[in-house]
Amino acid sequence: MPCLIPRYVLVLAGVFVLPASGSNAQQMSLFGTPGLIDMPTARTAQDGIIGIGTAQFRNTGRNTLTFQITPRIQGAFRYSTLNGYDADGGTRYDRSFDIHILLAEETDTRPAIALGLRDFGGTGIYSGEYVVATKEISHGISLTGGIGWGRLATRNSFGSPFAFISDSFKTRPVQGSGGGVQTGQPDFDSWFRGDAAFFGGIHWQATDQWSFAAEYSSDAYLDEAAKGVTQQESPFNLSAQYKWGNGVTLGAYYLYGTEAGVSLSYTLDPALPPIPGGIGPAPPAILPQHHVAAASWNMPEAKTGPREHLTRILAQDGLILHRFHVDAKTARIAVANTRFDAGAQAIGRTARAMANTLPPHIAIFEITLITQGIEVTKITIDRTNLGALEFSPDAAWQSYARSRIKDAFGADQGDPVPDLYPIFDAGLGGYLEVAFFDPDNPVRIEFGIEAEAEYSPAPGWFLSGRIRQPVAGNLDNATRVSNSELPPVRSDVFRYAQESDLRLSYLTGEHFSRPAKDVFARMTVGYLEPMFGGVSGEILWIPVNSAFAYGAEINYAVQRDFDMQFGFQDYGVVTGHASTYYDFGNGFLGQLDVGRYLAKDWGATFTLDREFKNGFKLGGFVTLTDVPFDTFGEGSFDKGIRLEIPVSWLTGRPSKDTVSQTIRPVYRDGGARLDVRNRLYDVTRDLRQPALANQWGRFWR
Repeated sequence: MPCLIPRYVLVLAGVFVLPASGSNAQQMSLFGTPGLIDMPTARTAQDGIIGIGTAQFRNTGRNTLTFQITPRIQGAFRYSTLNGYDADGGTRYDRSFDIHILLAEETDTRPAIALGLRDFGGTGIYSGEYVVATKEISHGISLTGGIGWGRLATRNSFGSPFAFISDSFKTRPVQGSGGGVQTGQPDFDSWFRGDAAFFGGIHWQATDQWSFAAEYSSDAYLDEAAKGVTQQESPFNLSAQYKWGNGVTLGAYYLYGTEAGVSLSYTLDPALPPIPGGIGPAPPAILPQHHVAAASWNMPEAKTGPREHLTRILAQDGLILHRFHVDAKTARIAVANTRFDAGAQAIGRTARAMANTLPPHIAIFEITLITQGIEVTKITIDRTNLGALEFSPDAAWQSYARSRIKDAFGADQGDPVPDLYPIFDAGLGGYLEVAFFDPDNPVRIEFGIEAEAEYSPAPGWFLSGRIRQPVAGNLDNATRVSNSELPPVRSDVFRYAQESDLRLSYLTGEHFSRPAKDVFARMTVGYLEPMFGGVSGEILWIPVNSAFAYGAEINYAVQRDFDMQFGFQDYGVVTGHASTYYDFGNGFLGQLDVGRYLAKDWGATFTLDREFKNGFKLGGFVTLTDVPFDTFGEGSFDKGIRLEIPVSWLTGRPSKDTVSQTIRPVYRDGGARLDVRNRLYDVTRDLRQPALANQWGRFWR
């Protein structure tokens, strides 16, 4: 069962105990990205680093999430508040995306060179492009110089340096009232066009903790000054920053000759958990075979039989024995892992338990991993390798090389354990639901009580449900009306919070099966998610040793009543997708879904995730359909960022639970997909050979 504690509390509580991202973490600008103060530098962060920053000055606030996607590419999502910016004197809540690309690394003779796009997919208030160079000229002292366009060319600008290529570079399209030519879309025709201007500055890393910067800014803040949001009397800005050892940095600024500002940022490295190595129970040492032989005859536990003995040992590690068979030389078992977030760790614990309980004449261990009641992957291990490699310096690599991994379809996994089914599990706890970056409110929350239950009468069959009772929060305070012309399949999400009390989140019957080798199937019926019920069918082809997987899903979905009880509205739709999955290696996972969405639009969604070996995952997605941007409404098309943090990464204790959050600039109806639980790729991928190979370093943990 999923963890029912308020998981966001774990995230918030863990921030200030997380490890620092390392000495190479760069100074963060007021835009929450590596930079001087307002102006960018050519620096990047360490690969994989995540940054969270907030900056405040006068009537402006900026909150930014950054991620070093690759060593050379950094992305950022920003949520800004500009008090008094709108025509009626109201507050503008602005969402924007940035991209920063390192073109050339710094050498002894050459500066680092980078280009970037600010606010290329938002409203365009901060829209601008730049090419910038940074060079360390002395220990701790770096100089930066660059040329900017758009917002970065509003002070002392000159004609386009690319005018010799084409006259189209001489002018920049006129921006709309929101700042962008078309809200939510990349303005390709504007990039690096129009007038340009120079900017630059100096950064001094005085000590490991203290740093100082001065810059000449090419951003005149014309719109903000005209609306009284800020004042500008000088292009020069100054800053001082202090960094603590846990990755937290506090900054103070003197800006534009008129005002002061402050910033707080935090950087973390997903590859470094707060508690390296974890605090869970250590695995038992592998006993010498003569000790196992003596135990098999003399220990009281052995008198009940090897299956019962092994069942108890495995249960201590959250491993449930489903099948068991022993012959002259081979032991065949099937286990379900309920505790470890890495399949390789579950295999290692299972192999240790077998080595310490089964008679010495058993030379071969065949371990089949089960999920959702079905056999997924079979791993064959020579018993002698366990004892020989346990303390070897390269034990992980050697044990993987000597293991044989195959698809479990059609294999003999042993005899079913009697009296295992039916299985019932239930839990009661609290929940905290957080919605970030609503166009009218940066954070909406709701907390309450929830109960979950799951009943499995036979392998592959499940009846599951969850109810929630909200206690407090502001999710139901949203009043913004969608300007989408599509059926309201997602944009009325807040009506469900407003018109419901006791909520049936889902109530489903599921069946999982294996139709053929490397093929998995799922059928789900019931109240599939908070907003839709119906029937969902899926099939997945995922070869055990392939980076590719292919799947297809078809659903008939009916919109649920706003009270989230048992009734339905009169909107129904047939929706479904054909999906391609690919593991690029180095933790990069790509997914392409093509098909029909809930609003009856046709299109495709591309997703790219970066996953670390500890399960920490961050990625982005974009959906384009046949719906025109104007019909889609604000945002133009669906896009966003998703973050998934294993609870084990935060606590150091084994757990399969995760904390996940999806951040969308705006929630609209185009490109909306049914939210079905237990999609097959997510269920099976971690138990196939590419994922197991990536996790195998945890085999001995």
